[in-house]
Amino acid sequence: MKKFLRLVTFLVMLVPFVAKAQILEPVQWTVEAEKLNKNEYNIVFKAEIEDGWHLYSQNTPFGGPMPLYFEFIDTLGIERQGGVAEPKAIVHYSDIFEIDEHFFEKEAVFTQRVKLLDDAATVTGVITGQSCKEQCVPITYDFEVQLGAPAVVEADTNEAETSGSKGLFGMLLGAVIWGLAALMTPCVFPMIPMTVSFFLHGDESKAVGRFKAIMYYVFIVTLYTLPIAVLILVARFGGGEDTTASIFNWISTSWINILFFAIFMVFAASFFGAFELTLPSSWVNKADSKTSTSKGLGGVFFMALVLVLVSFACTGPIVGTALIQSLSGEFWAPILTMLVFAMTFGLPFALCALFPSLLQNMPKSGGWLNSVKVVLGFVEIALGFKFLSVADQTYHWGLLDREVYLAIWIVTFTLLGLYLLGKIKFAHDSDVPHLSVLRLVLAIVVFTFVVYMIPGMWGAPLKALSGYLPPQQTMDFDLKRINQENSDKVIQYVDAKMTNLSVQTEQVDKKVSSVLCEAPKYADFLHLPHGLKGYFDYEQGLACAKAQNKPIYIDFTGHGCVNCREMEANVWSDPRVLEMLRDEYVIIALYVDDKTTLPEDEWMVNSKGKKKKTSIGSKNSAFQISKFDANAQPYYCLMGHNGELLVEPRSYNLDKDAFVDFLKKGIENFNNGVSIRNIYE
Repeated sequence: MKKFLRLVTFLVMLVPFVAKAQILEPVQWTVEAEKLNKNEYNIVFKAEIEDGWHLYSQNTPFGGPMPLYFEFIDTLGIERQGGVAEPKAIVHYSDIFEIDEHFFEKEAVFTQRVKLLDDAATVTGVITGQSCKEQCVPITYDFEVQLGAPAVVEADTNEAETSGSKGLFGMLLGAVIWGLAALMTPCVFPMIPMTVSFFLHGDESKAVGRFKAIMYYVFIVTLYTLPIAVLILVARFGGGEDTTASIFNWISTSWINILFFAIFMVFAASFFGAFELTLPSSWVNKADSKTSTSKGLGGVFFMALVLVLVSFACTGPIVGTALIQSLSGEFWAPILTMLVFAMTFGLPFALCALFPSLLQNMPKSGGWLNSVKVVLGFVEIALGFKFLSVADQTYHWGLLDREVYLAIWIVTFTLLGLYLLGKIKFAHDSDVPHLSVLRLVLAIVVFTFVVYMIPGMWGAPLKALSGYLPPQQTMDFDLKRINQENSDKVIQYVDAKMTNLSVQTEQVDKKVSSVLCEAPKYADFLHLPHGLKGYFDYEQGLACAKAQNKPIYIDFTGHGCVNCREMEANVWSDPRVLEMLRDEYVIIALYVDDKTTLPEDEWMVNSKGKKKKTSIGSKNSAFQISKFDANAQPYYCLMGHNGELLVEPRSYNLDKDAFVDFLKKGIENFNNGVSIRNIYE
């Protein structure tokens, strides 16, 4: 697959695609009503998709392209029955976003079943989403459909019902698959031995042990389903998507990660034989003093809570999918989805909780069981540092730079390999008279992994571990290289100052003007790749460009733009491009799909003269369409200070040399006062 992707990239470089500045509408919509019976209808949304373009599904996971969203604005006189049903989507793994993308090609038909409460009703709303080919285009379509009118198309009721049921069945089947897959993720897998260890040391009767194991399962399912149901209610009736997203973001990036790290380290120490993990003596005494099996469940609930919290970062995609469905009109479907996911996900842990009750007569240390625990102890150490890394990046402590993190992993897995070869022995290990084939195979795998990681200490990308490692820009070695480059520039600057006073004055002016530029708005949640600095608001970036007397580089981009990420990874990363963007331009990145609501004084005015709630994305999208007659991303514009375009804008094209020429031409035309047109004329 990777060879195929390289081939495609190579062909694209040989045959560059240069998009004309025009409004792209790759998806054409038609909306009509189909009568099912006396007072029930299907609102049918038919999407005609141009060849080669993808329209992304409602079920596209978080972290990828924008999902399709049907917003019903005027629903007076009707009652919606469930959410918008959609056909089976094409599922394809994206190397850029590292998720399974869900999309449609050529044609897709969506249906919303409604019950008519009056003799007639007019339903209005808007469809938003994203379509991509070589470029990504935001989809916006306002619809209006009349119900109760005489001219409606009769539909097969059974077919409509089947479509909805198939959609629900597909979601539930997907929840089962997600639940099984989540067990093998780095956040979740280490909790299996923790569960075994916790329930292995119980002194209660078999009946009490089984009851606690069952309650452990019930707690897991409840802790997953109940909070999500509450959040769905909040999203549907309260704060909307931003509120729920903030909650999830807080859980996955807050100080709680420090607690997770500490828990992993404690369990690792226990697996190495430092101590035995048991319930607090007060809990044990309380449990012993009670004859009812309903007592002494505090520790069980705590274990279930730890499992749910620790696994959240890896089980987020199913949570995000459920929330998207709820915001698209679904109510019971996402709750059922979460219930099925939690039941599937929690079942192996319930079995693990039951299993120790069958192992009471087995030794608690030594033998194969202790070897497994020690191996998992090393794995716990490695994976525990992932949580510390998240907190380190969130709070900007700078403790775990990329090479420090890699050094910890290299040492940890080297020690694991030596343990497998019998070179390291812990207190509770049994004697190993000979090396088994299994131990040898595992040792080979571990040392191969260590060898793979070593080049990362000198800046190798290690793409297979990109989801676990700190960002590349945290490398000290890279910073030293940059510092050396900056030192060379300082020397060149001093030489120029000694020989040319005008150059000195110009450089000083630039330094002073850069200090006068304001701190970028929205920089707390919007970022540029490769450590570049810039702005996310056009007016603010323009003011800074004037102060520094530099041309403007406008990047129309989006969070869900696949091709934007490809351009950044393959073209922006070129040293020639990075140098010009860093030193010669003021970068303004305008996200066209960001949902953050602007302050009221920045809201746009609609055709009726009333202020309309405006997001960052809608403002930037309107700016791109009105001034550049384009709505595709990525879209790159080089401009002067008075709205003049220096060269023709550029779109998705992986030809690095052509992009370098594009940037050089912009600088040349800016210095010479040459432009091709003015966006304000």
